Amino acid sequence: MKIYKKFREENQVTLYNGDCIELLRKIPDEIVDMVITSPPYCMGKAYEDPHDDIETFKKQHKDIFQDIYRILKPGGSVCWQVGYHVSNKCVVPLDYVIYDIFTSESKNLNYPLILRNRIIWTFGHGLNSTNRFSGRHETILWFSKGKQGLFNLDNVRIPQKYPGKRSYKGPNKGELSGNPLGKNPSDVWEIPNVKAQHVEKTTHPCQFPVVIPQRLIKALAPADGLILDPFMGVGTTGVAALLEGKRFVGAELMEEYYDISVSRLKDTVKGSVKIRADKPVVEPDTNTAVAKLPEEFRKVRGKNSDEE
Repeated sequence: MKIYKKFREENQVTLYNGDCIELLRKIPDEIVDMVITSPPYCMGKAYEDPHDDIETFKKQHKDIFQDIYRILKPGGSVCWQVGYHVSNKCVVPLDYVIYDIFTSESKNLNYPLILRNRIIWTFGHGLNSTNRFSGRHETILWFSKGKQGLFNLDNVRIPQKYPGKRSYKGPNKGELSGNPLGKNPSDVWEIPNVKAQHVEKTTHPCQFPVVIPQRLIKALAPADGLILDPFMGVGTTGVAALLEGKRFVGAELMEEYYDISVSRLKDTVKGSVKIRADKPVVEPDTNTAVAKLPEEFRKVRGKNSDEE
């Protein structure tokens, strides 16, 4: 697979080392199926200007909004993963800022951005605070451009805690009550963050796990869809896009992270990229009758009768 530096719609992968505004302006109207990203929070990280603040964050998003909107197909999805801006012991929830900018900037356009879900990503480990409760979650805002396009729930179902549970009353009394493919993952996702010994860890200090964009792509992107990440960091969204058979275009300002992105995407094509599979942090206990996978479910999933 060839990685291109200049964007063409037919490219499987385009990686741009530079300001995302420069890349966005070269992309034609309404050809991107999905935008997934996690932007800098403007808190003086190694990859940020030390003078950046919350006003910088707002301006950056207003500056790119029109191009993001322009290149996204009607019905396409925008998924923006953010946490909190913290300065002078003041906490600002960045999803509130994003919601305000995206809805106000698009409200008078042909296809306003509509918030479909506010997903909570929770993780068990991180920095411990001494003067407030330790932060253990961030948020993902999923917008659609006008009327929602796809939502492939069956692609992202997760194991039920009690797959053997049966209805105890009503017309379905005695019948299995759950979907044999699993349950809706809900809008709270428990996924380990990429720290310390995580298999996906690179030199990037604020890397998110592959499973987040991968789950979003499975649910929301069409076959051979084009996925964009304007703040791609070390290429996590690109890894997820290639794993799911999609085309990808991304921009990264820092050359160090850009080079890691190139390497990770090449490893993805070769099948050697390191990722943590999308699996529960705690596996359901299958030792009880109600938690044991019934024979009916095994057949639907295509498993042998002696497998759990």
